[in-house]
Amino acid sequence: RSLNAVATLGARFGDELLLRATGPQAEEALAAVGRLAGEGFGEPGEARPTGPPGPPAGLPSAAAGLGAAAAPGEVTPPTTPPAPGTVLHGLPGSPGIAVAKAHRLRPAPVEVPDAPAGDADAEWSALQRALDAARHEIGRARAAAATRAGEYDAAIFDAHLLFLEDETLLAPSRAGVMEEGKSAGRSWADAVAAAAATWEALDDPYLRARAGDLRSVGDQVLRLLAGLPARPAPRGSGVVVAGDLSPADVVGLDSEAVRGIACAFGGPASHAAILARSLGIPAVVGAGRALLAVRDGTLLALDGEAGTITVDPPADVARAAERRRLTKAREEEAARERAHLPAVTQDGVSVHVAANVAGLADVGAAVAVGADGVGLLRTEFLFLEADHLPSEDEQEAAYRAAAETLAGRPLTLRTLDLGADKPLPFLPREDERNPFLGLRGLRLSLRHPDLLAAQLRAALRVAAAHDVRVMFPMVATVDELRRAREALDGAREALLAEGVAVPERVPVGIMVEVPAAALLAEAFVPHVDFFSLGTNDLAQYTLAAERGNAEVAALADALHPAVLRLVERTVSAAAEGGRGVAVCGEVAGDPVAIPLLLGLGVTELSMSPARIALAKQAVRATAIARARSLAGEALAAASAAEVRRLCGG
Repeated sequence: RSLNAVATLGARFGDELLLRATGPQAEEALAAVGRLAGEGFGEPGEARPTGPPGPPAGLPSAAAGLGAAAAPGEVTPPTTPPAPGTVLHGLPGSPGIAVAKAHRLRPAPVEVPDAPAGDADAEWSALQRALDAARHEIGRARAAAATRAGEYDAAIFDAHLLFLEDETLLAPSRAGVMEEGKSAGRSWADAVAAAAATWEALDDPYLRARAGDLRSVGDQVLRLLAGLPARPAPRGSGVVVAGDLSPADVVGLDSEAVRGIACAFGGPASHAAILARSLGIPAVVGAGRALLAVRDGTLLALDGEAGTITVDPPADVARAAERRRLTKAREEEAARERAHLPAVTQDGVSVHVAANVAGLADVGAAVAVGADGVGLLRTEFLFLEADHLPSEDEQEAAYRAAAETLAGRPLTLRTLDLGADKPLPFLPREDERNPFLGLRGLRLSLRHPDLLAAQLRAALRVAAAHDVRVMFPMVATVDELRRAREALDGAREALLAEGVAVPERVPVGIMVEVPAAALLAEAFVPHVDFFSLGTNDLAQYTLAAERGNAEVAALADALHPAVLRLVERTVSAAAEGGRGVAVCGEVAGDPVAIPLLLGLGVTELSMSPARIALAKQAVRATAIARARSLAGEALAAASAAEVRRLCGG
């Protein structure tokens, strides 16, 4: 019954939890939590973590590791504003550049009365009314967030609503009023402070940042209890300057007028920063107390990628920042306008730019932003969202819907990649000491031949009328692939015997995620039509660094020369055998890395739909001859950092 009590256990992804339930509907409650766990606790496929929370998209791990520096209750700003030209160094909150005047947001201070309450019943009733009013305000903020940022980000406010009915806050508040004679404001403030301290004592930076959310909701109730007005939104265009912002504050901003956000406190893991990224508002957080002395109307040059704010910049610095902003905006707009056109390099090489999708809704979104097809459909979405094994007919209907949405564009179905961080609650399996090196991907499918057969039959039925390719994940040996192809042949023969239409052949490929598959790529060539490099897993297996382990995740860099040599070996073997090679790892959507991948001979890129427009622009800006020269230098480099410097140049 308590969000605070559950969340402050500090449980991370992959931890094992023991749940007990007693009383009416105990079995139903446990089953519901089991289903929730099986669904990844509501995380979409693209966002599902594989370990402790890492940095937000686009942020360096060091920045995220700092977590959120929560603002003290009342901070006295410096009396002297920063000198002109001062550069305040904070943390990247949301990418983008802004050059505009400062607009200060000053919340009305809430004074919490310490005087004993006169009438306990009246005090408690007043707190109840404030809680009801806060629910109404948060509900409106949630509706606005769903419209502007999407339902996923709007769910931030569901947690805020749960704070208002949390017994770890209500019980001590009630006791303070009814038993200790405190005012409603003092009782509520004390309960919030105690709960926030519990959050701040946790090791995980993302969870520590949630203390700021709790304080924000707590202050909202105190403001309503005291009858104070809400913090006014800034008028006119400019950079909003504040100590910190709540998610409701960010949702209330006019993204057409607000050029940027500058916060003295907070961190990139705060929900305010997350919403700023969703809304496309550049933001710098954790810039320090000096920011609070910046006067209204002061010109600021804010860089949300570098995490810097230049106060009253010299004219040449302001002009340079504005040029960068305009250039970036023009590039992004041009990329969106041309997103539906083919991606062709400067010297005429066509590159297929496809999407990685984790559900049917993503397929339509990918088409809308210019995807040339789906290079990776994570078929496990059907299984992770169900409380039973989806039947062949259910799978066929889903795959057919995806293919019809693509309207002739190719669809690559990856067979189930379960196990490791994606277990199925209704598919029994034994615990493994190291599941990432255990029964996962194709290994698991081969262990359950009926499951694999149903999936392959569904794919073949759709392939009779649509451009469908089948891809097997986590392949380490040629024998595994032979057995998978035998299963595919068996499924085809069985369908033909039943009089079901199937294609003469379906293109078959493998995910190259295990170094062994890259090192023996030439042995796989006779058995495949294409290769797809899963650079995320290939990097972690090559460098023995689990991506979900915050202590070593930075080592698993797909641009490490050791990984690039495996890419080059795979491409070379594939080219000799007349096979194509795609990259469907995260690096495929990185505009900085794309010229390097093309220089290595990659012919297809597949990425999250949001990256497609800029990826196509990166292809168009590339000349293959220069890209090959870059690839040669990168293969001879000694570190990922050296490769990234080469790519940056």
